[in-house]
Amino acid sequence: MDRRWDRNHSSVRGQAVAATNSVVSAVRVIEAVGQRQPIGLSDLARAVGLPKSTVQRTLLTLAEVGWCTTDDVSRWRLTYRAFAVGNQARDAGGLRDRALPVLHELQLVTGETIHLAAPDGRDLVLIERLDTAHRLRAFLPLGHRIPLHASATGQAYLAACPDAEIDAYLQGPLPPSTRFTVTDPDTLRDRLAGVRERGWSVNPEGLSDGIAAVGAAIVGTDGRPVGSLSVSGPTVRMTADVFDDHGRAAVDAARRISRELGAPG
Repeated sequence: MDRRWDRNHSSVRGQAVAATNSVVSAVRVIEAVGQRQPIGLSDLARAVGLPKSTVQRTLLTLAEVGWCTTDDVSRWRLTYRAFAVGNQARDAGGLRDRALPVLHELQLVTGETIHLAAPDGRDLVLIERLDTAHRLRAFLPLGHRIPLHASATGQAYLAACPDAEIDAYLQGPLPPSTRFTVTDPDTLRDRLAGVRERGWSVNPEGLSDGIAAVGAAIVGTDGRPVGSLSVSGPTVRMTADVFDDHGRAAVDAARRISRELGAPG
């Protein structure tokens, strides 16, 4: 073997690995800034589990290309350029555009905040939010990651999944979001069975303190869930007296969106 070629090949391979690691670091930093902004360097380094020097180099590179910016007290946030790219990506599957007219009608019927979310691993990602006119309201930022077990949208989505996928999910971690989050697998199974029976989920304060929600799954052409929606509001308005009415309205909206996506029935 030509040792010069071997050395050159090893050098190229090492450069490729370094480049890959840099890209991975940049993606992790972008995601962490988006979820926690504005955020300082030290907190960001802890969040992504990387050395401060690495995170600082990554931030400076992202700032150079217009993806991140810093304020007067050295806290970082994403720019509108990053938001624009994310806005294009959040409806890559067409779900948001098909759902939006129906979501507006659902908000008129319920008078509360409407959320639309799509799956990403063990979470859902919020891709649309229609705010209520009430001053006291539920609020989650677009792009927010929503645990399946802790949310109305997530429980509705899970209940529409095959049993094998539910079993696999329940074997993973089920961290609490509030003191009301269901974290016991058997209790969660019972709750999902209730969702299947009713058609909608009910989640009082499982994701956010003081907020209750009902949710319904949206399915695609093969009958599998592709997302879910929820009606969310403060517990002073979202009481047991309105769960059934809002739940039925959510199911009707989810079925209409599913038909728009080509679902059977």
